[in-house]
Amino acid sequence: MIVNTNILSLNAQRSLYSTQNTMQKSLEKLSSGYRINKAADDAAGLAITEKMTGQINGLNKAISNASSAISLVQTAEGALSESHSILQRMRELAVQSASDTNTASDRVKLQAEVDQLAGELTRITNTTEFNTQNLLAGGLSDTFHVGANAGQSVSLSIGAMDAFSLGVSTSRAQLGLYGAGATTLAAGSIEASSLGRGLSAQTYKIVVNNTAASTAEIADGITGGVSITAGTYNGDRNENLMIKVDAVAAGDVTAASYSLDGGTTWTGATVAANAFAYKGATFTFGNNAGNAVGQTAQYTLTAANDSIQLQDAAGTNIGAAVTVYNDMSSVTVGDAASSRTMKINSASLGSLTDGTATQVVTMLSSSAATFNTDKTILAQAVTVAGADISTQAAANTAITTINNALESVSAQRSTLGAMQNRLEHTINNLQAASENLTASRSTIKDVDMAQEMSSFTKSQILSQAGVAMLAQANQVPQAVLKLLG
Repeated sequence: MIVNTNILSLNAQRSLYSTQNTMQKSLEKLSSGYRINKAADDAAGLAITEKMTGQINGLNKAISNASSAISLVQTAEGALSESHSILQRMRELAVQSASDTNTASDRVKLQAEVDQLAGELTRITNTTEFNTQNLLAGGLSDTFHVGANAGQSVSLSIGAMDAFSLGVSTSRAQLGLYGAGATTLAAGSIEASSLGRGLSAQTYKIVVNNTAASTAEIADGITGGVSITAGTYNGDRNENLMIKVDAVAAGDVTAASYSLDGGTTWTGATVAANAFAYKGATFTFGNNAGNAVGQTAQYTLTAANDSIQLQDAAGTNIGAAVTVYNDMSSVTVGDAASSRTMKINSASLGSLTDGTATQVVTMLSSSAATFNTDKTILAQAVTVAGADISTQAAANTAITTINNALESVSAQRSTLGAMQNRLEHTINNLQAASENLTASRSTIKDVDMAQEMSSFTKSQILSQAGVAMLAQANQVPQAVLKLLG
């Protein structure tokens, strides 16, 4: 019998440690619900389940992506539904205007509604957005990621749906350069742009009839008087000019000044050869020894009152001639009643020379929208007016034009509907894949609670038995005490 080494106790301790270690693992699994809580539990199983987890998370996010894509498609399709209604109304108006039971004034009112409807079509394209991305102005070309892995995506593009792109606007006529043979108005001498809808893509004539400037003497206190001897006054209308003699020599005026406020303030004028220039005209003092310092003369100056007439290529007047003055920066000519007008901008309208200039008009109708890199609008599409229904012939043509626009919108809505159906099927497929993959992962990672509970109960019983046997093993060496007694 030995005392120093209790082999029985050591054996009991080893068995008890193993049992408690097994019980601890069972407790960890039962409390977490997972069979694999760390790599040591099942190294290969951990690698497999983590790969599956990545797939499952990707599938679930792809479902979310597809749902968002459906929302985008529904937003665009909803806006196009209203565009369809607008085009149907435009078609009704065109059919109405195509009948000669309407008078010219009736058609002006019908045209006004078409213009507003065309503007609303373009406004819808400019403002229909999803997450700040414009959907209908022509800049959308999106890729929707609808899978767990790289490259698993679908694409969608939506064309421009504004009035110009659909062909139902004739909104703006931009003038080009003056045509060859325009000898009295140099190219670029005025800048012209049309505000009206009714100008067609043809050449127009701008006819200028020039009238010289005039002066009216109110009071002349200068001996010998003052007169305009050269040049044409190019100043403003009805300008009051007061002239004062400041210095004379041998009867000639050598220095003078002028005032525009009735003599309150004066501005020195450069006098040479008994004359000075003011706004294009030369004013000459009468050479008379009676001229004296302080003498004044007052004039009312009237700028040239030219007239500008707009004509078609055949020389037929469009509207009445319009009087223009040099201080006017712009004037609109043409026939406002029929919207056939042209706005002419110039720094000096009244200085134009008599004659005719031929102008080429190019139809631009609307400008297309431009986009930033994030598909937000940089510059909106523009529509000033709608398809021309101002005459019976134009209205008849507009019916076909609007029909084509309706077909374009229908085709785009059909594409959007097909995409929505596709995405709904995609979601169904993704949900099934996620469900099955989750079930497969569960068989590897999740713990079988009944089985593990049985194992835990076994370990619990063995642990209690091991503690009891360890106590018994520790009592064995005490038998030596009997020998010592």
